[in-house]
This record gives sequence, structure tokens and C-alpha cells, in this order.
Amino acid sequence: MTATDKTKFCRLIHQPSAISPMSNKETQVSSEELPIVLVHRLPSFKLPSKPSFNDHLLSDFHLLDPHDSPEPYDSFMSRHAPSIRALIIVGPTPITAEFLKLLPCLELIVGTSAGLDHIDLPACWSRGITVTDSGLAFSEDVADCAVGLLIDVLRRISAADRFVRGRMWPVKKEYPLGFKLGGKQVGIVGLGSIGSEVAKRLSAFRCSIAYTSRKKKQSVPFPFYANVCDLAANSDVLILCCALTEETYHIITKDVMVALGKTGVIINVGRGSLIDEKELVQCLVRGEIDGAGLDVFENEPNVPKELFGLDNVVLSPHCAVMTPQSFEALLQLISANLKAFFSNKPLLSVVSNE
Repeated sequence: MTATDKTKFCRLIHQPSAISPMSNKETQVSSEELPIVLVHRLPSFKLPSKPSFNDHLLSDFHLLDPHDSPEPYDSFMSRHAPSIRALIIVGPTPITAEFLKLLPCLELIVGTSAGLDHIDLPACWSRGITVTDSGLAFSEDVADCAVGLLIDVLRRISAADRFVRGRMWPVKKEYPLGFKLGGKQVGIVGLGSIGSEVAKRLSAFRCSIAYTSRKKKQSVPFPFYANVCDLAANSDVLILCCALTEETYHIITKDVMVALGKTGVIINVGRGSLIDEKELVQCLVRGEIDGAGLDVFENEPNVPKELFGLDNVVLSPHCAVMTPQSFEALLQLISANLKAFFSNKPLLSVVSNE
């Protein structure tokens, strides 16, 4: 049976049968009559409670969560597989080719993150499965976090907080100077929705913006560098906003950091593995770059212990997206994509396979 044949078969078995008219009481929609959506999550990954994930979706969809069922996972999946055409991934839960084999009727994967490195996209596309991401839901808040990390590093705000709380002010009297943000040359790695919001914010600080991306964007006025090392050599700050792919894994090498220079700062709100973390640690310890603001790490939640004692490094627990407003926007997008799918209307945040 081809992928097209499977799709036709799965849709056929889900078509409601003709039934006689029902009373008002009988016409009230039960959860079993709503479109079925699988919730795919790691057992340890809990659904957001504020805003409530379930409250936003339960009125329109019948959510199946194998980790909320007493039934063994394999049995649950086997029993429900023929009825599952759509699923929601919660966070970075992996989607592998082996997992997809469990769901022969799957047509849509609704992602809840900007990054897609946890999804086997070629396997999805070979099956004709559409994938969506978080679209613009997180862009503004992640951009705010990136700028916040940069200001913190330059002005040493977190270190100053520790200085005061540690009662060092009466003893040492003076605190080291910070650095001005305005006028900095900022290189953005990945000028997508998040990178563009970062550029918008830093332009207001009169920073000079340049960028590197998969290709030059014709509508963007900022200088483009095809090579990240050249971008670093012409920047005071590098801000990483790109997706993690085979091409961008360890895109920030020691050579890039050396090109950035001893007064350079790196901000990472993308993925930890965009940077060769071991080399980053050594460059910071040896003073080969001036500082870093890191929201993501290579082996989360483990953070290199060498970073804990560095006042020129600001650390954040992968929480750039963590605002109620971001999750509210995400839930609205998830709901809109699912409603569009089950109504055969265009989806809102489709991941391109080009």
C-alpha cells in the first residue's frame, strides 16, 4: 500500500457513518466524537499548567496521552494507532523513523518548539507527513532574553548582584566598570524570526547589525556574511539564533572565537551544540573572549563546572521561551493548526522541506 493509499484508507475509516437524527442531549459532542490527537511526550516532561494545555484543547480535540493511561505503552499505541492522524510533540520529545512506524495513518506532526533537531524530518517527509513548528509564538520573548543576556554580560548585572548580596561592597568599595551596549557591532547567526526580532531591538540601541544565514535575504538592509568566521572578525558580539542541523553543529569553533577576539561576547539562545562547548570553556578561562550569555548547553541539564566561577558568564536554564505569553501564543497556534488540518484548510506554520 502506498503512502497515498494509506492516507485514503485512514481517512475513510474515520468518516462518520450516517445515523438517524438524535435528541439534543444525544447531539452533545463527547470526547470520543472529537478529532483524535496523540500527545507525544517524554514521561518526565509535564504539560504546561499555566496556561493550561488541556483546557485550551479538550473542548475541540480528543487528546490521547499514553503516559496518562494505566495501559502499557506498546499496547496503548497498538490499539489506538489506526485512529491517529495527528499528534502534538511536547517539547523536545524525539520523533524517530522507528516511532513513525507505530503510526501508519499519521499525517500531521504539530511541533511546539522553534528547534527541530529532535525530529527525523526526512523520515516524516518520505511518508508525506506534514510538520509544523512554533512559528512566531516564541520569537519576541526569546529575542528579549537574548538582549537581556547581552546587557547582563556587558554591564555585569548578575555579578553585581552577587557582589552586593555577598556583602563585598563595604569591603572592596568599588565595582569593576561595565561596557556600553550602544554602538556595538553585533553579528547575528540565523536571521529568522528570532534573529530578526533581536536585530529590531538592538537597532534601537544604535548597534550596527550584520548577519549570516543559509542565504542572503534580499529584503534585509544589514550586511551579509556567507562565512561565520568573517562575521565574527567584524563583530563585537555574536548572537546565535539559528536552528541546530548537521550544517550548524559546532558552527562556532575555536577559530570563530579567536576571530571574535579578546573583547568579544557570545550569546546563545539557539541550541547548545551550535558551539563547541569545550573550546568555549577554554577560551573563556584563558581570556580569549571577554564573556558569554548562555541559555542553552550541549548536555542539558549538565553545565560545565568551569563556568560557575566566571563573573563574565551569565547562565540561564534554557528558559528563553518561558513566559505565560509565549505559551498562550503557542497554544493558540497549536489549536489553529489542528483545526485547519481537520477542516482541510491551510496550516499556519509548516516546516518547509526545501
